[in-house]
Amino acid sequence: MTLSIKLISLVYLVAAALFIFGLKGLTHPASARRGNVYAMIAMLLAIVATLFHPAVKHYGFIVAGLCGGAVIGTIIALRIRMTAMPQLVAALHSFVGFAAVLVALGAYLNHATRNAASQLLLTELFVGSVIGALTATGSAVAFGKLQTLLPGRPILLPQRHLVHLFMALVVVALGIDFVIYGHFAALLLASCIALVLGVMLILPIGGADMPVVVSLLNSYSGWAAAATGFTLGNHLLIIVGAIVGFSGGILSYIMSRAMNRSIVSIMLGGFGAGSAASNTPLAQAADQHIHAAAVEDAVFLLSNASKVIIVPGYGMAVAQAQHALKELSEILGHKGIDVQFAIHPVAGRMPGHMNVLLAEADVPYEQVAEMEDINPEFARADVVLIIGANDVTNPAARTDASSPIYGMPILEVGKAKHIFFIKRSMKPGYSGVENLLFQNENCSLVFGDAKSVCEQMATELKTAA
Repeated sequence: MTLSIKLISLVYLVAAALFIFGLKGLTHPASARRGNVYAMIAMLLAIVATLFHPAVKHYGFIVAGLCGGAVIGTIIALRIRMTAMPQLVAALHSFVGFAAVLVALGAYLNHATRNAASQLLLTELFVGSVIGALTATGSAVAFGKLQTLLPGRPILLPQRHLVHLFMALVVVALGIDFVIYGHFAALLLASCIALVLGVMLILPIGGADMPVVVSLLNSYSGWAAAATGFTLGNHLLIIVGAIVGFSGGILSYIMSRAMNRSIVSIMLGGFGAGSAASNTPLAQAADQHIHAAAVEDAVFLLSNASKVIIVPGYGMAVAQAQHALKELSEILGHKGIDVQFAIHPVAGRMPGHMNVLLAEADVPYEQVAEMEDINPEFARADVVLIIGANDVTNPAARTDASSPIYGMPILEVGKAKHIFFIKRSMKPGYSGVENLLFQNENCSLVFGDAKSVCEQMATELKTAA
């Protein structure tokens, strides 16, 4: 059974609209679940319509691929932890990139056997293959860094910018040769160079920039999908790829602005690779300037506070402490204490990481505030409770011009009366920069696993009640 091209085009149009509504839904935690449902329905419509396309003659490999992908996807979805979501996203971007390369190579061989490869088609094939190759290996390196299979610090190769420029020029030259003369070897060689270039572009980028990198790679995967759509003549793939490409690019720009840095400087790499962190006042006089506190000390001030602001960071994600933190906030709320959650745009390892974790724990959306809205509130807060949010609370971004994070907007937690910072150790944040907040007289560190500490705080507060 096949469907007419007009009916398939109509289904594609409906699916494209649902993808747009899905993306719109993802702009706010309250509508995120509905947005995901729209996107899933859209994808189901797209798959079904494609299966009944007149060009599809055999279903053996298609059904095998669908079943295999469904099984693998279901297992991953059931087993994946929220802390591993950023590296999963990076891995999926890598799959999209490799798929774009394979489609480009297969499409060329298919058209070449029929002598039907026009220069326009060759251009589409080349662009799709090169962008896909960059996305594939770049995302694989990002996965390795996030999964700690590779060092999170920047890996700086000698003369890397000149090497990158030379490789890019070679790819362009091979592209011209491929489009004009149709040499398959040029496409293969350019794709291989792009695979290597993807690795070399991401290796120099440090861990603190990973949220922006993941977002930018998401944009790359979108453009790779759009190029594949042109190759296959699939309008839906073009539309969705363009949506992903533009939205990922815009999000990357917004996040780079939140870090007070340009996307170009982020992609050039090297951030946090210097020795500035080891020369900070904290590193020189750690024993004399750092206050430690027991859980009981924090509970006493929390129970007597009027306003408490909680700042979640990657430490909360690692410990899976969001549910314990929700219970703690509810206990404080029952005592008549005003509780808010402060979210920095680049907290965690991917855009919206903290929002997703808090939503998973059913933290009310009205309690969650973004950086611009919450910063004026810190001066009125009696207690700020920070759970492993290092870089986004580091005053070095404002006061230490030699720091790699200088100029990055931060959560102004230092203005609160009291600060309790839950940490497992004295290790710095993902950027490798020591947190000068620990020197403040109003800041005390509570050492321990975030989930255990929050659960103990909740128990102590109940007893105190």
